[in-house]
Amino acid sequence: MPDVAHALPWQLEVARRSLKKREKIDLIEQQVDVGPDDRCLDLGCAQGILSWFLKKKGGRWIHTDLDFENLLTSRDLLDRGFVQMGVPDLPFKSRSFDRVFCLDFLEHVDDDLKTAGEIARVLVPGGKLLLVVPRTGPFILMQKIRPAVGLKLEFYGHKREGYALPALRMLLGRAGLRITRHAFYSRFFTEFVELVLNALYVNFFSAKPEARLRDGHIRPATPGEFAAQAKPFRIYKLVYPLLRLAAKLDTLLFFTRGYALMVWAEKTATPEEDPHGRRP
Repeated sequence: MPDVAHALPWQLEVARRSLKKREKIDLIEQQVDVGPDDRCLDLGCAQGILSWFLKKKGGRWIHTDLDFENLLTSRDLLDRGFVQMGVPDLPFKSRSFDRVFCLDFLEHVDDDLKTAGEIARVLVPGGKLLLVVPRTGPFILMQKIRPAVGLKLEFYGHKREGYALPALRMLLGRAGLRITRHAFYSRFFTEFVELVLNALYVNFFSAKPEARLRDGHIRPATPGEFAAQAKPFRIYKLVYPLLRLAAKLDTLLFFTRGYALMVWAEKTATPEEDPHGRRP
């Protein structure tokens, strides 16, 4: 993750010291390409952190979210190109985008199949999707620990725990999207440190969140929430090097898969789609 100039926006201050987000940003910077003329849809921009790193790669961008508060918050980072949306219907014409980026969003919607279908509809034939979701399965230990420390699913804003790769492949396939490659990231120690931090924030610092956002409240989500936690954040910055060192124990677990999943997919021609990209 590159160095950023002084006087960082608060979102980037948080991102620099988020173990899991750093891994995600590293994957974006190393493995995601955007053409200079690509028409890009950022589906669920939240506070704009990941979008900021993506936008640096080029392209022409539209940033969307379900929450107007998120669009206001991300404006300082992303500048322009905001549209508030609903789900499952996206407010865009069919075949409007070359690329769709759906990062940490699909697990937040009620009808993920219809949302995937809408993604396929707004993509041009052969258009590309980058998707990030939590990974689920019978041996995902953290999903059993979270409720025990007070981290209910709703605190993350999630409608489901996540996706196993075969189930995600089937879901996207039904929508006319074919996974071309994937990557796992965030192994046990990173997830465990994040879980402890999330539990501390939810149980002791976020009793009265400013807004009930679709992406939950496991971290500061508005400038006011971040400012209110200025002192705890200063303490956190001091201990962060130790937490990062603990997360590096993940290198010992090279034989395991991570708790999060990034997939690359492309739109395929489907017999159900009419010439305008619509589905019956």
